[in-house]
Amino acid sequence: MPRSTKPSFVLELPLKVDSKQDSELQARFNAAMRLYNNVLGEARTRMELVRNSVRAASPPGEAYQIAKKISRDRKKDRIEAFSKARETYRFSDYDLQAYANRAAKDSKWIAQKIDAQVQQKLATRAFKAVERVLFGKAKDVRFKVESRFRSVEGKTNKQGIRWKDNRVVWSGLELSVIIDPDNEVIKHGLSSPVKYCRLIRRILNGKRRWFVQLVLEGVPYQKHQNYISDGLVGLDLNISNIAFVGDKKAGLLPFAKNVPTFEREISALQRKMQRSQRVSNPDNYEPNYEAQVGRKTAVKKGKVKKGRQKWDKSNNYRKNAQRKRELERRKTAYAKSQNRCIVNEILRHGKHIKTENVSVKGWQKRYGKAISAKSPGFVQSELARKAVSAGGQFIKFSTQKTALSQTHLTGERVKKSLSERVHRDVTGIPEHQRDLFSAFLSRHVNQENMLSLRDAQNEYPRAELLLLEAWQRHLTREQVSASERRLSDSPSERVSSKPITSSQIAISSEKLDEDVA
Repeated sequence: MPRSTKPSFVLELPLKVDSKQDSELQARFNAAMRLYNNVLGEARTRMELVRNSVRAASPPGEAYQIAKKISRDRKKDRIEAFSKARETYRFSDYDLQAYANRAAKDSKWIAQKIDAQVQQKLATRAFKAVERVLFGKAKDVRFKVESRFRSVEGKTNKQGIRWKDNRVVWSGLELSVIIDPDNEVIKHGLSSPVKYCRLIRRILNGKRRWFVQLVLEGVPYQKHQNYISDGLVGLDLNISNIAFVGDKKAGLLPFAKNVPTFEREISALQRKMQRSQRVSNPDNYEPNYEAQVGRKTAVKKGKVKKGRQKWDKSNNYRKNAQRKRELERRKTAYAKSQNRCIVNEILRHGKHIKTENVSVKGWQKRYGKAISAKSPGFVQSELARKAVSAGGQFIKFSTQKTALSQTHLTGERVKKSLSERVHRDVTGIPEHQRDLFSAFLSRHVNQENMLSLRDAQNEYPRAELLLLEAWQRHLTREQVSASERRLSDSPSERVSSKPITSSQIAISSEKLDEDVA
């Protein structure tokens, strides 16, 4: 019987450390990183033995391939067969925890820096990373370097990394915490039982900062403006915005609104880094060559030579790389903050959510930069997490079976191009914004992944005004944003050099007034 889990939330607090404590924390993180890489390599070796066991000479080695051939209908037999294959090569969480403890003791200095609880937690972390490869959810594991290894954590608050008397205690190291006594969120968190602690290392504005994350038992503090209602919401996720239709309100919200992209600054730093690389590593590039450009002959710089190269990084290169990382970190932090506001706005109108099962990973192949800047996948995952945590549902249905962007109220399907953002229904109802109408239809998808046309037709008269008002707000917001962009001093922040004209808004407004009347 699986162990029951209790709800938990995270409270993050900054640490106040001196130079001696900073050096000690660096040494312990270095030891944890090396142990993690050791266990990760061992776990990957055992996983390969399990996955490719058909090549083994002994009959037990074929257990994994036999398990794959068992029908999924025989679930119990299939699970037992996979468990037997794992036991053959000791590929399990507990076996890797025992290996981590032995490896730490053999190295001696690692056992002196990190305790057994942290060692076992690192082994679990490595096992989960390799297991994703075994299940086909990842292509390969990634070994950590110092800049990518940012956290260590314990298993309980009784041993290892502990929270005691508003301080962090870890094997003789006591770290002070900066606490705001007037913050209601912090007050609520400190009054909750602590499950375990996690130490975080971050580089902020070129300086190393330390934080502690307390994993607490219970539910997080809920602000008054972030209430969650018990209603039904239909969603339509897009690359740059999300449309929602609730019981009493609809909206079309842009992702990462007013978030600076720092395009000019990042491009300038990248050019500096490239020039520095060419000066420091001339042997890694092919020689320059002359090329005919129109009627003139220009000198083109040589490309990077094929194969693995050893790169020397100058101090100027490292400084520019650090500035670039800081700009990208700020951009990501701003985007997450704005997108969390979108999530809270949608949950105010309902915690029972229905949406199409779209693949954001598929979008990344075609719209890589847009997905990176807007983060629609983050909004989708946050909505699912918060809705389920509040006792609601996050239901995904098939896009192939429903095809909501093509469907009319009569059930007829008419294909549209991606550039066509207006839905003109064959029934003669007023024109609607495409994403908003799809979000309205998603409210009426049943458990069989089929659209209930009768329910959609019955509810449409009540929802018509909501859809039209949401579209009008979106058009007004775009007009205001265009006016702000024209006044901006930074051309790189402009989305388009051609602003939205006032005639478009006037025509839409007249049509909406006629339809409503």
